[in-house]
Amino acid sequence: MATLPLKNHSTIVDVAKSFGPDGKVAKVAELLAQSNEVLSFLPYREGNLPTGHKGVVRTGLPTVYLRSFYKGVKVSKSGRATIEDVCAMAEGRSEIDVDLAALNGNANEYRASEAVAFVESINQTWAQQLIYGDSSIEPEGIMGLTPRYNSKSAQAGANIIDAGGTGSDNTSIWLLVLGDETIHGIYPKGSQAGLQHKDLGEIDAEDENGDKYRALAELWKWKFGLHVKDWRYAVRIANVDVSDLIAQSGTQAITAATWINKLMIKAMARIPSMGMGRPVFLASRTVKEMLSVGALDKSQNALSFAAALDQYGHVAPGSVAGQGQGISGGQLLFQGVPVLTVDQILSTEARVV
Repeated sequence: MATLPLKNHSTIVDVAKSFGPDGKVAKVAELLAQSNEVLSFLPYREGNLPTGHKGVVRTGLPTVYLRSFYKGVKVSKSGRATIEDVCAMAEGRSEIDVDLAALNGNANEYRASEAVAFVESINQTWAQQLIYGDSSIEPEGIMGLTPRYNSKSAQAGANIIDAGGTGSDNTSIWLLVLGDETIHGIYPKGSQAGLQHKDLGEIDAEDENGDKYRALAELWKWKFGLHVKDWRYAVRIANVDVSDLIAQSGTQAITAATWINKLMIKAMARIPSMGMGRPVFLASRTVKEMLSVGALDKSQNALSFAAALDQYGHVAPGSVAGQGQGISGGQLLFQGVPVLTVDQILSTEARVV
């Protein structure tokens, strides 16, 4: 299947390069993307509001009539609705005792190691909000994917595929087509994209008793949001029973109609047009692992072990996404669509009905 090249979409790294000639913002964004696969694919756009983005989505098509001579037709119009997506502000503050930082003789190196932890933490916060954020329950957060696709009876329920799990150890697989007219990330109007870092220098910090000590302080900040312009370009494969998946039995037996490999093909068929953006699957590490296992088990006619695994893309030791064969390199592919690891996708989701 043809996929759009990455250069057609501005990811968080691309947008960050437009801020500041020193490249510091872009360097932080690149570090962020290295530890979060989704950021290498998700296009970002500046919102039209200081708090996020207000957009108009189409809810229905106009009526078109077949006309005969000397007969008119009724005026019609498409259905439209306005939606407003807000951005969240994730912040982290680091205060390191100056004497502790100087213990190894290189305070900057110590602070750099601490920075890696902050990048990882803010990454996990963003990923959790992307999947499960619900601003109606947590006003400080964003409206993520799950609240938008959480009822099979809702309009977006047409894009929920039931994998048959009825217990409490369910997970989901998401198919998203990312693009300007479909689904993309947002940042507030007039702000900078991506993770912002500010060195606050040496300050007077306080312990739990209010006593002061000298500390090296840093501030980490990221304003982010999600805009789903067209709900038809996201499909949720819900109710994937993790126990069945690992055992390859029950609802996730290879012969079952609800086996994830079959449902992922069905999910691709639900998308109106793959050419509208860049398609990606989002899945937990367990799901991604079992996809490859399932591919191997279904490859009775493969001539070698490598040939069996390579059905879903070339994954070599040490390979990195974006390098090697094609634009995805070592990235796992399903029918040509990258499968991205999102560790924040739970294996304890409630059943979607």
